[in-house]
Amino acid sequence: MYSSVKDDSGRDIKADTKVDVLLIGGGIMSATLGTYLQELQPDWSMMMAERLDGPAEESSNGWNNAGTGHSALMELNYTPQREDGSVNVEKAIKVNEAFQISRQFWAYQVENGVMNDPQSFIRSVDHMSFVWGDTNVNFLRARYAELQKNSLFQSMDYSEDHAQIAKWAPLLIEGRDPGETIAATRSGIGTDVNYGEITRQLVNGLKKHDNFDLRLRSEVRGMSQNEDGSWHVLIADLANDKEYTVDAGFVFIGAGGASLPLLQASGIPEAKNYGGFPVGGQFLYTDNPEVVANHKVKAYGQAEVGAPPMSVPHIDARRIDGKEIVLFGPFATFSTKFLKNGSLWDLLDSTTTSNIIPMIEVGLDNFSLVQYLISQVMLDDEDRMAELRKYYPEAKAEDWKLITAGQRVQIIKKDPEEGGKLQFGTEVVVSDDQTLTALLGASPGASTAAPIMLNLMERAFPEKVKGEWLPQLKAIIPSYGTKLNGNVSATMDELIATSETLHLKKPVAATGKAPAPEAGVPVVEKSNVADIAL
Repeated sequence: MYSSVKDDSGRDIKADTKVDVLLIGGGIMSATLGTYLQELQPDWSMMMAERLDGPAEESSNGWNNAGTGHSALMELNYTPQREDGSVNVEKAIKVNEAFQISRQFWAYQVENGVMNDPQSFIRSVDHMSFVWGDTNVNFLRARYAELQKNSLFQSMDYSEDHAQIAKWAPLLIEGRDPGETIAATRSGIGTDVNYGEITRQLVNGLKKHDNFDLRLRSEVRGMSQNEDGSWHVLIADLANDKEYTVDAGFVFIGAGGASLPLLQASGIPEAKNYGGFPVGGQFLYTDNPEVVANHKVKAYGQAEVGAPPMSVPHIDARRIDGKEIVLFGPFATFSTKFLKNGSLWDLLDSTTTSNIIPMIEVGLDNFSLVQYLISQVMLDDEDRMAELRKYYPEAKAEDWKLITAGQRVQIIKKDPEEGGKLQFGTEVVVSDDQTLTALLGASPGASTAAPIMLNLMERAFPEKVKGEWLPQLKAIIPSYGTKLNGNVSATMDELIATSETLHLKKPVAATGKAPAPEAGVPVVEKSNVADIAL
């Protein structure tokens, strides 16, 4: 039994509810972790506290993210170019391996009835990289050649031919100067994903169990640790203007941008290592049937100097809750809010004596990012259309609407050498006693929720993961403990198996390594995918 904490007078404060696991936040991270734990330790009681009216209403909502199955098939920021001109593909391999774990996790949930109708949350959409100009074309050519050495990227085609690229994505070529130097890669095993729908289905699966309690309109306002290591958490019932308390043996803070303030509220020493830098985004979108019918891919370009990874320009085919659209962006915005539905005081409230110096250091060391954000904030409608026309030359302003997407909070972390470092991506934080965990950062986030939460469990429950949970983990993630890249047969087996379950295009076995293309020589497509019966 959990012991209680004391008030200022030394009296016991008794919790209204006691649970084994408290999940703070109703997004894809909490839903994924909750699903794992339900399947690995079904006797544990669990509560999910979400501040809004339903799960997946913030960052996981389909309109608040790019809906990309991030697998590094097209995202150029995952393959930086070295000073000698070579391309580093290590992060691309890592991201792709991570996405394969997500595919396996989702496929297992479909096979076991937790999730249903794969087409409601994932579908096949070609992933393309598209660039122009000699410098960028040379980079893309080198990137393609390097990625072809790896089994995870054997599905990729390359071309510098206008006519070939027009077959893949007509809107990119219509109205473009036929003499312009361009290049593109295409992979037929890319995906478009609705993370909001995944979250809702996972939460609905959890709700079927008597030991799961979903609390909506519930805002965590404080926490302290009990003598036995459990956590005493104060929660406000916003619907009834009341407060209640929960004692939890294990706490996960998966509240998007609000995770940093909540982590700080816990008082654990690890929280002092972090600050946050909020970045928002806007997108142009169209539902014009003619435009939608002529763009069936996701095409990513090169990011501008100083742009954060989440700001790589892309023009995407999307399906959000049954609605077909084409989306372009993002255009960065700045707000001191940490959540789209947050407070303008969020940034100030998260600034402490332990992180203010690292935050200042980051500001001084990332002047190009500051310049980029200022330039983005100054954009008007004509400027945004001009950016769109770099990818879709014949875009008509009357077809496009501007929407505001979700807020992301980039990590600022103490660094012994630099003082402070702006850290992109996500980071799992685990207390020394392993009773409290949190997820900070952004992108790739939702698409790699399954491996991120797997990593969290490895750190928070190391003995269980190595012992009693291991057989079930291998059932959920068949490739767990191994690497797919470099093993062609294992890669193909995994892709084919998950494709069949999720009703996606499946790859055709590569016939051999494609040669690196030469300048000016178009490379024909390799017919790298085949439709499965749907």
